[in-house]
Amino acid sequence: MSRVLEGHLTDPGGKFAIVAGRFNTFITEPLISGCEDVLRRHGIDPDTRVDVIWAPGAFEIPMVCQAAARSGRYAAVISLGAVIRGSTPHFDFVANEVAKGVGQVGLDTGVPIIFGVLTTDTIEQAIERSGTKAGNKGADAGMAAIEMVSLLRTLEG
Repeated sequence: MSRVLEGHLTDPGGKFAIVAGRFNTFITEPLISGCEDVLRRHGIDPDTRVDVIWAPGAFEIPMVCQAAARSGRYAAVISLGAVIRGSTPHFDFVANEVAKGVGQVGLDTGVPIIFGVLTTDTIEQAIERSGTKAGNKGADAGMAAIEMVSLLRTLEG
């Protein structure tokens, strides 16, 4: 029988960073609230174990995630923000670079970097994913962070 290794949604210890894009704060702030709420419900007190770090916008999120990961202070870094499609190709450039950058930071540093940046076609879709019809993707990102820290610690032995 195969051995199954997986992370668990129990407090893995350590501090967490939330790197949030300041642009579209009407979306980002509910994502942060959802993330902090799920961390709290899993035994992680945001007042003492979570730092919220504001990046100017989504494009800057990967560099801020990299600095947070390299600091050695965080068990995981959670990126939150919103890139909403407009009438120019700007959306495509920003969305692609943020996704690639966040992923690369995790691979380069070995610190779990969670991608919670919404990339939506409309403002309505972003609102739905920040706490209304489609749940709160910030909460989902918080759970992924807990599970990834737990899983990596299991794999490390």
